[in-house]
Formats: sequence, C-alpha cells, structure tokens
Amino acid sequence: MADPATYRPAPGTIPDEPGVYKFRDEHGRVIYVGKAKSLRSRLSSYFQDLYGLHPRTQTMVRTAASVEWTVVSTEVEALQLEYSWIKEFDPRFNVRYRDDKSYPWLAVTLDESYPRAQVMRGAKRKGVKYFGPYAHAWAIRETLDTLLRVFPMRTCSAGVFKRAGQVGRPCLLGYIDKCSAPCVGRVDEAQHRRIADDFVDFMSGQTQKFVKRLEREMRDASRRQEYERAARLRDDIGALNRAMEKQAVVLGDGTDADVVAFAEDELEAAVQVFYVRGGRVRGQRGWVVDKVEEIDTAGLVEQFLTQAYLDDGTGEVGGEVPREVLVPALPEDADVVTELLEIVRGGRVSLRVPQRGDKKALFETVERNAKEAFMRHKLKRSSDITSRSIALQELQTALDLRQAPLRIECYDVSNLQGSDIVASMVVFEDGLPRKSEYRRFAIRGRGSGAQDDTASINEVIFRRFRRYLDERIDSDQLDESPDADEVAPQPIDPVTGKPKKFAYPPQLVVVDGGAPQVAAAAAAMRKLGIDDIALCGLAKRLEEVWLPDRDEPVILPRTSEALYLLQRVRDEAHRFAITYHRQKRSRSMAQSALDDVPGLGELRRKAILRAFGSVKRLRAASVEEIAQVPGVGRRTAEAVQAALAATGPAVPAVDPTTGEIVELATDTDPLRVGGFEASP
Repeated sequence: MADPATYRPAPGTIPDEPGVYKFRDEHGRVIYVGKAKSLRSRLSSYFQDLYGLHPRTQTMVRTAASVEWTVVSTEVEALQLEYSWIKEFDPRFNVRYRDDKSYPWLAVTLDESYPRAQVMRGAKRKGVKYFGPYAHAWAIRETLDTLLRVFPMRTCSAGVFKRAGQVGRPCLLGYIDKCSAPCVGRVDEAQHRRIADDFVDFMSGQTQKFVKRLEREMRDASRRQEYERAARLRDDIGALNRAMEKQAVVLGDGTDADVVAFAEDELEAAVQVFYVRGGRVRGQRGWVVDKVEEIDTAGLVEQFLTQAYLDDGTGEVGGEVPREVLVPALPEDADVVTELLEIVRGGRVSLRVPQRGDKKALFETVERNAKEAFMRHKLKRSSDITSRSIALQELQTALDLRQAPLRIECYDVSNLQGSDIVASMVVFEDGLPRKSEYRRFAIRGRGSGAQDDTASINEVIFRRFRRYLDERIDSDQLDESPDADEVAPQPIDPVTGKPKKFAYPPQLVVVDGGAPQVAAAAAAMRKLGIDDIALCGLAKRLEEVWLPDRDEPVILPRTSEALYLLQRVRDEAHRFAITYHRQKRSRSMAQSALDDVPGLGELRRKAILRAFGSVKRLRAASVEEIAQVPGVGRRTAEAVQAALAATGPAVPAVDPTTGEIVELATDTDPLRVGGFEASP
C-alpha cells in the first residue's frame, strides 16, 4: 500500500472553493469520489496522522496513489457532479445502494403502437411507464387481472400478438372480454391507446374519476332499460373498488410522499421506502449498502436521495420526486439537497423528519420493515462473505500463490465442428462476478494449421495480454527502472476519460481445460514476457486443477470452497462463450441462406429476416407472404423460396463443448440482424 505522503498535494495548491475530488489507485482506477464546500479543508483532513483517521478511511488513502479535483461554482453543482462520477466510475470506497432483492414492477409499454401491460424486473426502459415496485409478482398479476375487466388492454407478448393477427383469431382473453383484441381489429390503434391511457391514469391515482364515470354510465343505462349493460358496469365498479381496497389509505390528506427509513450497524445499512400516492401506499422497495467509508445516518440519507432521484430512468434506482420526502435525519447540507430535488421535480419539495400523527406512525412502520429486512440480509450475507473468504484463502494455499486472487479471469472456447469459433473472458472480483468487465473474442486463427481448442486458447490469451501490455506502454508504465516512490501513470483512455478495457491484470488466470490448454496459455504468456500472473486450468471430467509445467494435477477436496469457486467461474465462462457462439452462428447461417439470391441486397435481406423471425418460418411462407415485405417483389420472393428449397432443412449436429444434440440456426434459432461482435 502507498504512503499518502507520496502523493499529498503541495501546500497552497488546493483551492479554498467548492468542488469534487477523486482518489485513484496505482492503476488509475477511481476508488473514491467526494464533494466539499472547501476543497482545501476537506482534502487536508485525509493527510493528517493516519492513526487519527477512521480504519476505512485509512484503507482508502493507503490504497490510493493520486488525488485530483474539479472546482465548481455552487454546492448544488458539486452534488450533481459527485453523483455523475460515482455512477460513471463505480468507486469501491463509495456508498452504492443495491437492491436487497429483485422487485417486480407493473409496466405499461407506452413506446409501442399497441401498449402492453406486464410484469417487469430489472433496469428501467425509456418509454415505459412503471408502477410499484411490488413485493410479489402475484400481487401485480392479481391486480392486473381485476383491472382488465374495466381496461381491456393488451397483455400478450409480441409473438402471440403477431400470430393472432396472422390467423385472424384472438387469444382466450379476447373471448372473455379481458382484452379489446386489437390484434384482429376489434379496436384500432387510437382506441386501444385511449384504453391504455385510462389504465395509466387510474394506476397514477385518478381513481374516483373512473368510478364516478362508470356510476354515471350505469344510471344512464338503467334509465334506458339496458339492464345487461348496467349490470356489467356495476360489476366493473366493484372490480375498481376491490383494486382500491388492496391499497389502504395511510395518509388522510391524500399526500404524495416517499417515506424512507434505515437500519444499520458499523459495516452495513438497509433502507426501505414506501411510495405513497394520493394517500395510499402504491409500492415498496428496499436496498442494502456496504459502509465502506465513515458515514452516519445523515450522510446515508444524502447519498440515498441523490442516487434514488437523480437517475435518468434507465438504471436500477431512480424514481419521480414526490412533493414530500420523509427521512430519519436531515442531511448536513439539507438546503442544497432540497434545492437539487426541486430542480429535478420542477416544483417545491419538502424534506423533513416526521414528528407526530399519521406520518410518524407510517414512518415507524417503514422503520420496522427496514429492521426486518436488515436482519434477513445479515443472516444471508454472513454465510456468503465467510464462504468467499475461505475460498480465496484455500485457492491461495492450494496453488501456492503470493497473494489471495482477488481478481480472477477465466477463459473458455466455444465452436460447432470447428466453425464460428469464439472465446469468452469473465471476471470475478472478491469472489463475485463483475459483468461490466466481461469480454468476448471472435477467434481469427493466428498462424497456420487447424484451429483447435489449444490454438484458440493460445490466441485469446495472447491477444488479451498483448492489449494489456500495449495499454501500459501507452501510459508509459514499462519504465525499466521506476522510482520506488513514483506513482504509476494511469491507464485511462484520453478520449473517454474512462479506464481502458484491459487495464487491470488479474492475480489468477483460469482456462477451461486440462494440461494441453494450460500449456497453450502458458506459451502465450511466456511469449509476451509475463511471469507475474498465476495460471491454472480446470478439467471437466474429474474437476482436476492443472498448473503449468506440472505432470500431476492438484486435487481439491470435493467439498472445498476453492473448488466450488473455480467451478462457478468456469461455468460462467462457458455460459458466456456459448451464448455468444449461438448468436454468431445464428447470424451467419441465417444470412448465408439468402446470400446467393440474385437481386437481393443487404437492406432487403434484413427486412425479410425481421419480418419472419426465423428461417423455419420463412421456409414455410408462401411466395405471396414473402412478397408482402416492403421492397420485395414477386420475382424476388420466388428466388428466395427457390434458394431456401435448394439448401434444404438444417441437419442436427453435436456441440463439442457440451456433447448435446443441437439444431442448426436455419431451422430453430431466432434470426439476429446486426448485433455486437467484439474482437479485441
């Protein structure tokens, strides 16, 4: 670890103004981002006597190798820039909230011609209206099933919707009046859009408007002696009332508010939020956070509010700012945070601690939920942390490593009878997958001769670590005699300002295979002059661990955490490789079936592929159906059908990576037009 004195800024160089600062490690990776009213005062506090700092702050400043800062004009601007950098660089010593479980949302896809109501999880998507989150998916489905009686909008997938239109017959929901069946033209696009908008308005809290409208229509139908329609409207009113009864009134004044409560100890914290709209609880969500910096409840509140409300709507957190936010403690810069929330909302926001009445009672309920969630998380997390620590220690001992392999990279090759060869690289840090650092390779076939697994492993290892060396050279990190106190330059891309793709070396490289694959990887690393990175291979048959230049494998106990970790890493690399291989094979075989059709260019070929979705469906289509694709005439459609008839159906083959029988993409795989193919 570095001595903070080696990178301490010279006296008088730090400005006495508001700003945001970044600490970087020896590889140039941002490890901490902070803001300050006075940069001089805040940064000076990090370079006092180490023993006067909090243990976590000690670890941070000793891990860092440099510090830099940016001056801003206001504290609000500093808060915005701090959040942007935390989101961009994901510093390991900053507080980052993560879901304590995967929460489902009720989503309406307003970006589609015929909006669809469905259950969604994961990252939010632009153009989609979300309600919730809910604690259970069954609660969404139950509510949706009740409301479809009144708002019969589409809930089917794109495939079901398209097939219903092709056969001219709706699905079951269309027959029982829980869908207006736009697929077969019962309603047009404008009518279905109005139904979807009414559904969104009802879920947004405008409930009484629809109840009163249905009551008025029911009375009118009764006066006209249309008793069957009046009875249906009566049942619709009952359905709306049942849906509203499930959302109990908690605030009698109809307030829109988010109620936030924490449960914490010295190492971690859990936060629970109840979303109250129109006085009713519309959703609930929870997060957990590692307190990797010294921070109190007020600091946690500030970090949570910026992360929860400044998101652009595409990340894991983010939501609409309500009129009122109830918190357990006000942040140190409460006025600054409130001003920022008002900018986001475009109106007044009240940030306060509840003191009495219904709001205090509701806050206590949320607080109890936070404590229960924190207790469940601690029970689950304790076993996870322990097993990961044991696994890393066992690996260090079994493989005779100089240090625990905190960063592990694993490589796997996937192909089908020697064609479309690809490879994957997955990264585990601290025993957990770091998916943002995954990479995939299209094997080029360096040299001559057949490109088998060993040659592919040799190529991908050579390419990965050649890029690592190239990026170090670009950053002037290969000085043969560096000063011991000199801070290593930063492998940062000058264009994007982000770390380069292969900037960080692992402590352990794992290849999927036995002695031949390990020897091929070792040869590539020797050729590049890399001798400070450990290497091993995990053979599938007996789960043996092979090391370079060893005649006998290392046998790990079947119950050891180290073997379990290696298996997880290997299986993840295999999954990532075969997923990429199937995508690549699907594209190449689907497009090759149409390559030789005379007069069929790339644009029209892609249009045909999009229209039919797979070669199997295209092969079954008639000339008239193919000719309906925009830009495709009858003569071209006849040529397409003749070309597909000449190629014949796909023949099953054996995937050598799994030993399974697979169907070629021309018959079964969905067609993928364009797509991503990385070749580092």
